[in-house]
Amino acid sequence: MSHKDFIARRAAQALNDGDIVNLGIGIPTLVADYLPDGITVFLHSENGILGVGPSPTPDQVDKNLVNAGKLPVTVEVGSSFFDSASSFAMIRGGHVDVSILGVLQVDEKGRVANWAVPGKSVLGVGGAMDLLEGSKKVIVTTLHTTKEGESKIVKELQYPITSERKVDLIITELAVFEVGEGGLTLIETAPGISVNHIQKHTEANFKVSENLNLDSVQNGMVKD
Repeated sequence: MSHKDFIARRAAQALNDGDIVNLGIGIPTLVADYLPDGITVFLHSENGILGVGPSPTPDQVDKNLVNAGKLPVTVEVGSSFFDSASSFAMIRGGHVDVSILGVLQVDEKGRVANWAVPGKSVLGVGGAMDLLEGSKKVIVTTLHTTKEGESKIVKELQYPITSERKVDLIITELAVFEVGEGGLTLIETAPGISVNHIQKHTEANFKVSENLNLDSVQNGMVKD
């Protein structure tokens, strides 16, 4: 299992039965393939779908069915379609329970940057700002470091901020952090990953939960 799939599978475990969930571009789209048995969630895409299903097999691809990132999707029985204005009305009206977003960086206060890199062409913030402001809960899914090995969990954002709203949970291939008034708290480590290893690869300051237990953590994180 790849690191990205590992992260997506852990994010899926954070969902509750009946949640309306928006999946952002990148790692979040993989969450649709790892929903736990026994719960029903309704996946929302801001281009106008409620009821997104798992990733299609090659023979299931329909060029008219895509998510906001223009990737092919399937739809569940009972799904609905609507225009973009209605979709954003759902988001801004507080009807999305959980948004799962990818990021360029997240700071030690839980604020994210995920829409622009200085010096590169910018198409716009897209739906990220609305999802951060309008969703009841926000989960970040990201690789812990860049390709160059630099931490993506930083003290201060180096990229344009998306919203002042703090996210609730950060999930990487190494760890899970909760975000609270006091900043970041490490609540889980991936199997075989020590707290020291996470500290070495995390620029941001964080606390370690008193309830952190490696045995229960390894059971909580997904392991093939």
